[in-house]
Amino acid sequence: MMDTKLRIIAGNGNRPLAQRIAEHLDRPLTACTVSKFSDGEVFVKINENIRGSDLFIVQSTNSPAENFIELLMLIEAARRASARRITAVIPYYGYARADRKDQPRVSITARLFANLITAAGADRVLMMDLHASQIQGFFDIPSDHLYSAIVFNEYFLKLNIDNPIVVSPDVGSIKMARAFAKTLNCGLAIVDKRRPQQNRAEVLNIIGSVENKTVILRDDMVDTAGTLTQAAKAVRENGANEVYACCTHPVLSGPALERIEESPITRLVVADTIDVSQRELPSSIHLVSTASLFAEAIGRITHEESVSELFDALPDLPEDIQDYPVRILDDH
Repeated sequence: MMDTKLRIIAGNGNRPLAQRIAEHLDRPLTACTVSKFSDGEVFVKINENIRGSDLFIVQSTNSPAENFIELLMLIEAARRASARRITAVIPYYGYARADRKDQPRVSITARLFANLITAAGADRVLMMDLHASQIQGFFDIPSDHLYSAIVFNEYFLKLNIDNPIVVSPDVGSIKMARAFAKTLNCGLAIVDKRRPQQNRAEVLNIIGSVENKTVILRDDMVDTAGTLTQAAKAVRENGANEVYACCTHPVLSGPALERIEESPITRLVVADTIDVSQRELPSSIHLVSTASLFAEAIGRITHEESVSELFDALPDLPEDIQDYPVRILDDH
């Protein structure tokens, strides 16, 4: 039986996912107010008694910056309300691309935000598919890193794609793409690109043969979709029959939707780590839910059980597939 002290709170960052997580755990969201004053300042108030509770605050920290401010304020309010343990559940950890000093005089914002979450009073964090795995080490509190491989692996295995090959759209996604290729029992190719400036990518070469194959591009996020669509065009020009894409975090900023619609991508599968429920998406974009995976991890944390056991069947996380329920939100 689930601990009666388990409570779930949602900010405005991804309330639909928080609601689905709560449904999987068979309990309501804890009532809270997250609003703004007329000048734009954020106001939060927890409307129920949470003293002694095992509290999970679900909040993605994608743009706007108010999402991160809300998370910090909810953590601080919960600490002052005497919650026994506060876990920040961050399906999408924003600013993760600023994870190192690769240029002079730049901020390592991913580390800064980790410090702020800790200072606000969080006892642990739960995240998914970090852009860089070393971000876990930025936290001085326990952190759990979930992998979306379970839900995406099952989704694509059910499609029974003919003659597939997994393609990494850049060097940074090779490990993820290699694990995906192993699951689908198919080959792996890599797109060699350069980035002359932020949010702009140029394809230089394709390492491996994609001729007469069905390509599945695998990446952790899709922002402006420049990298993804350039890779899709490149593999089609090199003889691929059809192009699918699979990205965990649907940031979809700027010209992303227009680029995806104009690209040769037949289907782009994304997770619900970012709330896109208020956006009009092309029919080629399919959404799968990570709620059951987050709910299982939350249950394990509450009962002081191992979260990593969820992935014990995946050598060198993530490397393979195990049985796990997948909830398809949008099956076109």
